[in-house]
Amino acid sequence: MSLHYKVISIGALSRHRLWSESVPIRTPHATTTLVTAVDRLILVDPSLPGPILAARFNERTGKTLDDVTDVFCTTLRPVHRHSIEAIPQANWWAAEADIQAYVSRLEQVAESADRLGDDVGDINTELSLLKRFKPAPETFGPQVHVYPLVGPSPGSAGLLLTPATQTILIAGDAALTREHLESGQVWQGCVDIDQAMASLTDLVEVADMVVCGHDNLIALARQWL
Repeated sequence: MSLHYKVISIGALSRHRLWSESVPIRTPHATTTLVTAVDRLILVDPSLPGPILAARFNERTGKTLDDVTDVFCTTLRPVHRHSIEAIPQANWWAAEADIQAYVSRLEQVAESADRLGDDVGDINTELSLLKRFKPAPETFGPQVHVYPLVGPSPGSAGLLLTPATQTILIAGDAALTREHLESGQVWQGCVDIDQAMASLTDLVEVADMVVCGHDNLIALARQWL
């Protein structure tokens, strides 16, 4: 099987607490990665604004967003799917638990707003968007596996790539940045800190390389374990 991966855009945090930043000082965006597996082009976490992502995608691949066959979101937090509508022809995937959690939460917000007589137009638009996502399969091919990394969000998950010589884990917010990995810390906004810590421990045991949710591709040093 022909398997390739490439970081399209390196993400950033609005404030990096491990850099002693206490207030937001930049626009946050998630790291976007392309996985090519035979006839599938899987774009993970499309985060930059659509026109910027389209230009960056072409710069990094020579292709256009129209060539993307699948989009996988490691979480349905809005920053990880900011430009999803720029890829309407693709199949949109996320972990089933994350889809259920985000749809349920928005439905509750819509019901409350409706009872109060508030405008629910934007909420319903967001609901329609989320309902386009399909529950991700266990695999996208023999060497591309959906890997549960619960904790940052109710159903957060990564993609585990298993070519012959190494394992690569596109980890999303389970491994926020290099500094979080090296210090064994998780994102403070996780819905479940204990589960997030367990996911972080798991990923450093299974992966040789990690694509962080808001940082670059990192080679894991075994002494971190």
